[in-house]
Amino acid sequence: MALEYGAINLSQGFPDFDVAPDLINRVHHYMKSGMNQYAPMPGVPALREAIANKTERCYGYKPNVDAEITVTCGAIEAIHSSISALVSAGEEVIIMDPAYDAYQPIIELQGAKAVRVPLTSAYAIDWQSVAEAVTPQTKMILINSPHNPSGAIISEEDIRALEEITAGTEILVLSDEVYEHIVFDGQAHQSVLKSEKLRKRSVVTASFGKTFHATGWRMGYLIAPEALTTEVRKVHQFNTFTIHTPTQYALADYLQDPATYETVAEMYQQKRDCFLKAMKPSKFKPIPSNGTYFQLMDYSAISDKGDIEFAEWLTKEVGVAAIPTSVFYADGRDNKVLRFCFAKHEETLKAVAEKLCAL
Repeated sequence: MALEYGAINLSQGFPDFDVAPDLINRVHHYMKSGMNQYAPMPGVPALREAIANKTERCYGYKPNVDAEITVTCGAIEAIHSSISALVSAGEEVIIMDPAYDAYQPIIELQGAKAVRVPLTSAYAIDWQSVAEAVTPQTKMILINSPHNPSGAIISEEDIRALEEITAGTEILVLSDEVYEHIVFDGQAHQSVLKSEKLRKRSVVTASFGKTFHATGWRMGYLIAPEALTTEVRKVHQFNTFTIHTPTQYALADYLQDPATYETVAEMYQQKRDCFLKAMKPSKFKPIPSNGTYFQLMDYSAISDKGDIEFAEWLTKEVGVAAIPTSVFYADGRDNKVLRFCFAKHEETLKAVAEKLCAL
C-alpha cells in the first residue's frame, strides 16, 4: 500500500540508509579474490572465531568456535532450524504475546503447539503466568529481547526468573536477540549467554543484518551448546546448507573493530530521539522504546478507528505507512497502537512527523 499510494514507509523494519562503505568494500574484495564457492556448512572459520571473540567481549563467555557457532541465512533461518530440530509433534512452545509473527507458524509446522502468554501492559514478561503455562508437554520457552514490536527489554531479574522456571527440567530456551546491539539510554542487553545455567540449555539467535543495517544480506548466526548445535546443524545442512561466502569473510574482518557494533545503539538512539522530538506536538502518545528500531504510538486521542483501519487510512490519506500492533496478538487485540520504524534518515522522520502532527 505504501508503494501504491506513495506513502512514506515506516512500516517494515528495514533502514533507508546505506551499509558502511568499508563493509561493502570488504565484500567486493573477497568476491574479486575468488571467495565465491561454497563455505563450510557451519560457517567460515574466521567468522566463527570473530563471533566467539565478540560474544566473549559482550557477555563474558566464549563459545567453542567449532562446536557451538553456526552461521545461518539470517536469524529467521536460525530460529526455524532450531525449532525444527528440537521440537516435535505434540510438544508445546511457550511464546510471549504479542509476538513476532514468524514464531507460531514455525512451531505449528512441526505439529507442535504455540502457548501464548500475555505480556503485561508495560510489555514485561509475567513470569508467574509463564510458570503456570508450563506442562509436561512444554519443550521450549521462546523469548525475544529487545522485543519486537514493543521495544521492551528484559532485566537481570528476568534472567533469574527464567533460570528458576527451567531449573530441574529439560525445558529448552530459544532466545531471539537480533536487536542485541540496539539498546538505549545506557542500559545493557541481558543475553541468556551471561547465565551459566541458561546457556547450557539455550539457543541464542543473532543478526548481522539488524546490527549492520544490511537486512537484505540475510546474515545471521546461532550459538548453542554442542549437543543442541549438533541437532540444529542436521536441519541447517538440508535447509540452506551454507551461507554467502564473500560476505562471511568480509564480516570476519569487519568485526575486528568492536566500534562497528558498539556504536550502533548511539546512532539509533539519536534517530529515536529525533523522531520523538518531532512528534512531540502531535496527538500521538509514545510508548517508551528501550531497544530495537521501533517506536509504538498510541493514536486513541486522534481516532476511534480500529488499528488496521486507521493504518490503512493513514497510508492512503496522510501518506504514512505503519504497522497495526493487533497483528502481533493471538486474539487480534486492538490497543489503538501503531508501530513505526525509525531506522530512517532524519529528514524522513521529520517529514513523517510533519504529516502526523497535522492530525
